[in-house]
Amino acid sequence: MNYTLDYTPTKKQALFHASNADEVLYGGAAGGGKSRAIVMEAVIDALEHDGIDAYIFRRSYPELERTLIAEALRCVPSELYKYSKISHDMCFHNGSTLHFRFCRNMQDALKYQGCEMHRLYIDELTHFTQEVYDYLKTRLRAPKRLKVKPKIRLTTNPGGVGHGWVKAQFIDSMPPFEVQSFSVYSQVLGRQFNVTRQYIPAYATDNPHLNSEYIIELEQKPPALRKALLLGDWNVFEGQVFAEFVNDPKHYRDRLFTHVIDPFVIPDDWQRYRSLDWGYSRPFSVGYWAQDKEGRLYRYAEIYGSVKDSATGLTLRANTGMKMPPHEVASLIRKYEDKYEKGRHIIGIADPSIFDESRGSDGCIASILERQGIYFEGGDNERIAGKMQVHHRLSFDERGIPMMYIFKTCRDFIRTFPTLTYDINRVEDINTDGEDHIYDETRYMCMYKPIYPERPKEKDKSGGFDPLDLFSRPKVTNPYAF
Repeated sequence: MNYTLDYTPTKKQALFHASNADEVLYGGAAGGGKSRAIVMEAVIDALEHDGIDAYIFRRSYPELERTLIAEALRCVPSELYKYSKISHDMCFHNGSTLHFRFCRNMQDALKYQGCEMHRLYIDELTHFTQEVYDYLKTRLRAPKRLKVKPKIRLTTNPGGVGHGWVKAQFIDSMPPFEVQSFSVYSQVLGRQFNVTRQYIPAYATDNPHLNSEYIIELEQKPPALRKALLLGDWNVFEGQVFAEFVNDPKHYRDRLFTHVIDPFVIPDDWQRYRSLDWGYSRPFSVGYWAQDKEGRLYRYAEIYGSVKDSATGLTLRANTGMKMPPHEVASLIRKYEDKYEKGRHIIGIADPSIFDESRGSDGCIASILERQGIYFEGGDNERIAGKMQVHHRLSFDERGIPMMYIFKTCRDFIRTFPTLTYDINRVEDINTDGEDHIYDETRYMCMYKPIYPERPKEKDKSGGFDPLDLFSRPKVTNPYAF
């Protein structure tokens, strides 16, 4: 018996369905038909292959019910499946099943430890941490009898706790539309594997099913939200903490209205600083700063504790540390400073937790660093005040000059800093689930050398005539009075 699905894909959706890449990310802007594309991809694939188990994730069941489940129930003929509201499973007549599931964090992800996923679908990928995504991928496998190759299909808009790692993995690392091959090493199997990825950008203007009112509505949004949702701009998004941060290559040389600049030789008489945020399973971060005679800070070098690609030097796994003990981190710092900072006096400011004596039998982290001549004093960990100091430093004056510059060679700062989002439970602070380690040591640095914006000058009331100010009008003598 033949059935017809009420679905005509757009050109971008058709590319999504036709891709042979192992991992495909579709989306980038609102209104591009992401939810419908991922649901129809899952349904058609399940109907074409007997006996497969496909898992479709969002962060919560209410989100699933409002979007993906509703889309599936609306578009798929009821004769083709049985749906259980209790298990959230859509079972087809050929033995294939779509499992609609939620996953908010690693604790939820571990619930799927025993699952065999032949297909993995995730809607709104930036709502997931890379740790969760990588774990769910370990459940992806298929027995040879099914004669299917496991695959991953993803959709998302910019923004969310996973914005940084998704941008690094799918947007910055490859051109749109092109299928790229990446080498992945398996420690268990002891050999390299190639994984193919593809990013297919989609916009509201690609979707003929949307009316013009929707486009107009997106155009009325605040600038950051408009760029993200309408234009799919991955450099700005709603909830971005430091939306004022500017990385403009056109001004790297003249340093006007940009925070990222070309490197230059730092004068010997400028004071230098070293800031540290400690990390083990998460990255540690060491930033090197110089201060000019006007009090302006320049981040000129950094050591970031993440696994790097040997060819490009780029971080391979966002927000994942190298699990290096303190003495090895000290050796890295010592090696850098012996080579580049020989004979210079550097003031160290660090995460106060490194002075905690209860953290190890060899003494606190600070004492272990001191054995190799790396000295720190505890930084001010006041979070809200520190955040405001960073904002003050980023502000441009009337000439377009900020109080903090970043050398373009500090790539992990440039990668992570703009992706920071607000904590929904503490709306004035940073979401610490994000990759905030460079931000933290930057905050310690800014709190060590605080600045305060100039107060607006008070209006001079000693002269001038204001006809609207009855109290500041000058007294007028009547020449005709006796």
